Amino acid sequence: MPGPSFKLEKPHPLPLAGVDEAGRGPLAGPVVAAAVILDRRRVPRGIDDSKKLNAGARGELCAKIRAVAHVGVGIATVEEIDEINILWASMLAMERAVAALGVEPAMVLVDGNRLPRWSRPSQWVIGGDALCMSIAAASIIAKEERDRMMADYDAHHPGYGWSQNKGYGTPAHLDALSRLGPSPLHRKSFAPIAQYSLFG
Repeated sequence: MPGPSFKLEKPHPLPLAGVDEAGRGPLAGPVVAAAVILDRRRVPRGIDDSKKLNAGARGELCAKIRAVAHVGVGIATVEEIDEINILWASMLAMERAVAALGVEPAMVLVDGNRLPRWSRPSQWVIGGDALCMSIAAASIIAKEERDRMMADYDAHHPGYGWSQNKGYGTPAHLDALSRLGPSPLHRKSFAPIAQYSLFG
């Protein structure tokens, strides 16, 4: 199956930003979005949906993308996720990522099936991280940034295995939750975190 290309981007004006997020599903940690404006004359080889790349390839591509592209990263905190829900926290992170670009895009392509509440020209693309080169690049940045953050949080909140599970509800993570209880970085609006009386 062919990888992402610029086919969906070509009808749109430049500069064009691709946007994607990482971390909607985990039980702990923030949701992180990235926006990327690629220079089409200097596109690193191997860009693909972050889920199809191993950690080594993702890390190398992240550095190469940052070296030749405009990159913005936006974060929505655990508190914001619990306050406005994970969907709108993801949208908020995307807004912050585009605002952090340092360049105002003429068009934004967003992975998924809905858009943040903004007025800028934009279009959603279902499966965009596998189809659209700029969204795929954003997926790599978002995944790498969030993984790095979770590894750092693991050092400050040991025992949950976040360096390995990135906050997802793996059996080991759930076992640690039953033994240690939730940390301040767990999403208290998510089951099974909501059951703990600590947050009652």
